[in-house]
Amino acid sequence: MASSYPKMAVLGALPNAGGRRGGDGKLPAAEWYDTGMPTPLTDSERVAALEWPTQRVDVVLDTDTYNEIDDQFALAYAARAPERIGLEAVYAAPFHNERSTGPADGMEKSFAEIARLLNILGRSDVPAFRGATAWMPESETPVSSPAADDLVARAHQDRIGKLHVVAIGAPTNVASALLLAPDIASRITVTWLGGHARGHWDTREFNLFQDAHASRILLDSGVPLVRVPCLGVAEHLRTTEAELARYLKGRGPLADYLYQTYADVYPDHFAKSRVLWDVVAIAWLIDPGLTTTALLPSPRFSEFFTWSEDPRRHLIREVLALDRDAILADLFTRLR
Repeated sequence: MASSYPKMAVLGALPNAGGRRGGDGKLPAAEWYDTGMPTPLTDSERVAALEWPTQRVDVVLDTDTYNEIDDQFALAYAARAPERIGLEAVYAAPFHNERSTGPADGMEKSFAEIARLLNILGRSDVPAFRGATAWMPESETPVSSPAADDLVARAHQDRIGKLHVVAIGAPTNVASALLLAPDIASRITVTWLGGHARGHWDTREFNLFQDAHASRILLDSGVPLVRVPCLGVAEHLRTTEAELARYLKGRGPLADYLYQTYADVYPDHFAKSRVLWDVVAIAWLIDPGLTTTALLPSPRFSEFFTWSEDPRRHLIREVLALDRDAILADLFTRLR
């Protein structure tokens, strides 16, 4: 791992694409309105799909695993919660920052990292699929990939309850699947870590910003969506090298791998902490007491990547706060 790698996004020719903490990129003004996709759900059906699932859920995880160090923790957390999560498949999401030469390279590196983690976890029963090699070129054009195809196929399988799609990277694979088969919007619930809190002055967050077309699909399509904001919410799930050394290091191959992944981020961890952003998306599915959520109208983001709200929009569930200590206690207990 590099000593430091802040999340930096690239979206076409947008200038100075920003990471979780912002930038000054701009989306063409004509391309952020409604998708026009048919919504195969009534409002009451969507609200019902957004209730916390009381039974064990079938889950596929879409992750840019090599981009940062939090995805590894999230994947391991999901795999170590079998009483709540039936992990069916993992999809490699594209990313582009200094840890990749472009979205295709980012996806391939994530695919390799997923394979390493599944091997350490001893989960040969969970298949991994390569995802998109490019961002969506426009709002109505999906990017075909084995991941998108598998999501469509799994969503169409007969099952009790919904298939839960947890997306913790740019949502290219998930949005492409929705475009390829719009009817799956009634068969899945998506939990997505993307964008910042509504009160934040912008929403140029890495996952949302990298593929703005795909992000808009999630917000506009009417698919049941649980959104986990980054700045303002997930940013509070911070830990330190000293904490991981105390509670994970020496506790087995998985715990050691995750500890070392974190430790390699900085050459000197004095007075430094780091956010385990993606873990919050898994925590929501494991225990409703770990987060505070509310039903809110789905927001739009403007060409300047600022939030715009309309109370007439369909409802999504949004995470408003989290219990940092309780989440990390559960995480560390499961990883050891």
